[in-house]
Amino acid sequence: MSIKITEECINCGACESECPNRAIYEGGKMWRMSDGTSLKKGKNKELEMDPTIPKNPKEQEIYFVVSEKCTECVGFYDEPQCAIICPVNCCILDKNHFETKEDLFQKKKFLHGE
Repeated sequence: MSIKITEECINCGACESECPNRAIYEGGKMWRMSDGTSLKKGKNKELEMDPTIPKNPKEQEIYFVVSEKCTECVGFYDEPQCAIICPVNCCILDKNHFETKEDLFQKKKFLHGE
C-alpha cells in the first residue's frame, strides 16, 4: 500500500524531506514523476507519458502523497519515514492502493533505475 495523508495534517512539512522518492508534496503544488527519481524524458520506454511534465496537485489544502511514487520506503528504510516523523500521526496506510512488498520493491527499482 502507499501512504496517504489525512485531513488531520497541520501542514508542518516534516514528512516532505523524509521521503526518499520525493512522493510527498505541499498542498496546491504541481508534481512530476521525475522529481527525486531517475525517470527522464525519452529514457523510460515503458512510460506512456513524459515523466517531466507537471501534474495537477492531488490536494489543495494539505500535503499529499503521490501513490504512483510511494514505496512505503521499501528498499530504503524498514518503515515509512513520513509516518515516523509526523507529529500528528496523519501519515497512514492507504488501503485503496494495495501493493505487496515485492510490488513496492519493483516500484523502487523502476523509479531509481536500480
